[in-house]
Amino acid sequence: MTVILLRHGVSTSNTARTLAGRSAGVDLTDRGREQAQTVAQRLGSLPIEAIVTSPLLRCQRTVAPLADKLGIEAEPDERLLEVDYGDWTGRALGELVSEPLWKVVQRHASGAVFPSGEGLAQVQFRAVSAVREHDRILAEKHGGDVLWVACTHGDVIKSLLADAFGIHLDGFQRIVVEPASISVVRYSPTAPYVWRLNDTGSDLSALAAISPQTGGESRSGPVPGGETGNTSSDDNGVTERPES
Repeated sequence: MTVILLRHGVSTSNTARTLAGRSAGVDLTDRGREQAQTVAQRLGSLPIEAIVTSPLLRCQRTVAPLADKLGIEAEPDERLLEVDYGDWTGRALGELVSEPLWKVVQRHASGAVFPSGEGLAQVQFRAVSAVREHDRILAEKHGGDVLWVACTHGDVIKSLLADAFGIHLDGFQRIVVEPASISVVRYSPTAPYVWRLNDTGSDLSALAAISPQTGGESRSGPVPGGETGNTSSDDNGVTERPES
């Protein structure tokens, strides 16, 4: 089972340099809408069987062109919601760097709990549980390997990738996930394998090889031709430095 972890495109909060969290009405910018169309072009020819998304508007807008192209209705899952940053929600990143908790988030993410919000360990648990459950349900439904998309948020994806890499959550800030980037994880019976990371432009045709319809066999290692994308981030999550 292989999941394409898709981060939403550039949002109005990204450009405002604020921590959007679960604020209502945070939409994509013009650039973000362009990225959503590019995502549809990049993924539209792949044998994707399902799209699951965070219910927040910026994720729904990001997957809409792809869902239309594939004729698939995106399924919302609250377990893929952005981190509940609590009292930090909506605040300027430039202000948050002076908070004592900021350094905890960078150095000891597993122990970080946002005031009136949730802890990053909780985020990882709910996100991994969601992806594993969708994997299982889709495998049972289709009788084997399935390629599917999960559209969510930067810190959520980083927590999923930390789990897939087998690294402690305290190291998740070392992972970069740009807007509209894809990271690909294949969950085998024994372990997860990361095929792509923060990919914003490479050829994705090799991902079709996992589809039973193409006659491709399941792989347990990296996809040939996989590459890491640009490392300049537009994340509005709690990264080491404020980023637009």
